[in-house]
Amino acid sequence: MLTPNHLFSGLWVPLVTPFREGKVDHPALHRLVKKLGRDGVAGFVPCGSTGEAAALDEAEQLAVLATVLDASGGLPVAMGVSGYHLPQMLDWVRLLGQQPVTGLLVPAPLYIRPSQTGLRHWFEAIATASPVPLIVYDIPYRTGSRIEVDTLLALANHPNIHAVKDCGGDAHKTQKLIADGRLRVLAGEDAQMFSTVALGGAGAISAAAHVNTAAWVQVLQRLQAGDLPTAQRMWHALAPVIEALFNEPNPALIKAVLAHQGQMTPELRPPMMAATPEGAAAMLQLLAASAAASQPRAAGAGEVSRR
Repeated sequence: MLTPNHLFSGLWVPLVTPFREGKVDHPALHRLVKKLGRDGVAGFVPCGSTGEAAALDEAEQLAVLATVLDASGGLPVAMGVSGYHLPQMLDWVRLLGQQPVTGLLVPAPLYIRPSQTGLRHWFEAIATASPVPLIVYDIPYRTGSRIEVDTLLALANHPNIHAVKDCGGDAHKTQKLIADGRLRVLAGEDAQMFSTVALGGAGAISAAAHVNTAAWVQVLQRLQAGDLPTAQRMWHALAPVIEALFNEPNPALIKAVLAHQGQMTPELRPPMMAATPEGAAAMLQLLAASAAASQPRAAGAGEVSRR
């Protein structure tokens, strides 16, 4: 059986939270999780930044978690948590640890920008209080705090800190963490998944993998099998779509695509806004062109017969 540490590998999806007329659309969320599971993802992260967790109250977050757990089919679930009031965070992680979750995805405290010593204290206190392992979420452009590589290496000594979601944008730090080997390194910047896994990273937590999910899974499988040419070819086809999905604030365009597919409405909760009509149309046009380009040509199409 895999240890919790080794469960933090492969392709995880930080789930969008579907809304319908301002309320969480639990049937749509259930269907989404089931579909992603069939497409081969390794795990789910509800209530991250892609899930608009900041716009959900605690009761809504618990209800979202319950729906995801029910639909997960036994695949691991790591709950997103965030805040800046440490005693409240400790109470929250203890409560979440009573649920059958595999881990918690925890960023630096928002807004207050503590020192590196303060960051160590924050993560170590939460890890000590949590009944389940932590994934450190290194995302300085959202929190305002950069977690230095020496801080992450120190956190790796804690027995309940098992992985890092790497959105730090520092290739040197990524390589040093992978070489150290104590933390499972999961790419959090979608466009950096290929390089992270090729260097020996464990996988990715990717919002863009809501779209073309099976192809994402296949790229990871080809990389892990050492089939670099096939993985490269597939990744180059995915790259323009990945870039375009973030042309508007996430998850607006992801929800626009999923809405076009009939999976949910395109709603976001204010102050987040649904995708603009122009942005959604451009995204769908790119997806259609990408799908057409990936189809094999019919025999003889566009060619003069040689018979």
